[in-house]
Amino acid sequence: MSGFSRRALIATSILISVMRGKCANARSKSLPFRSDTKILVAYFTRSGNTQVIAGTLHRNVGGEIFEIRPARPYPEDYEQTVAQAKQERDRGYEPPLAATVPDFDIYDTVFLGFPIWGETAPPVIRSFLHAHDWKGKILRPFITHGGYGVGNSPSVLVSHAVGATIEAPFVMEADPERRTLNEVRGWLNEIRHG
Repeated sequence: MSGFSRRALIATSILISVMRGKCANARSKSLPFRSDTKILVAYFTRSGNTQVIAGTLHRNVGGEIFEIRPARPYPEDYEQTVAQAKQERDRGYEPPLAATVPDFDIYDTVFLGFPIWGETAPPVIRSFLHAHDWKGKILRPFITHGGYGVGNSPSVLVSHAVGATIEAPFVMEADPERRTLNEVRGWLNEIRHG
């Protein structure tokens, strides 16, 4: 499937879910938007899947958009990123952020997007959650994963976004890099060993 087709499929899936107000593991009733709601779409992405969702949300619900980035970027190499994220997770390390959201207190609703790394939210998401005051905010997560589900990310949101009303997440399996790497390695092994 081409990049455009995959992105179009992701965008269509998101729009249908957002417009119907439904998402994976949804509560029976979500809090509706008020006409005066101040919205922020904040996201962290590695491969671009979460960014596609963030852009679609931003175009459809308005507000501001903010890319979450660590002060020191993760390695470009997928396996090096996995190793670093695992070390950070195991140590409970929360990397410094490149920036925080200016005037975070003005937003009523925050759409927060991230991929699942090692069966949890990436360490930089924990940093982002700790860096902002969530009291009185509505947090609407959107989560991508490579086939393993959301892991313990809901408990991370509860423990780190203290005071927020956390809505059920939109969850989507996205194109996993690990599966791609394993398939390429399998193919190379066939070539090498005939």
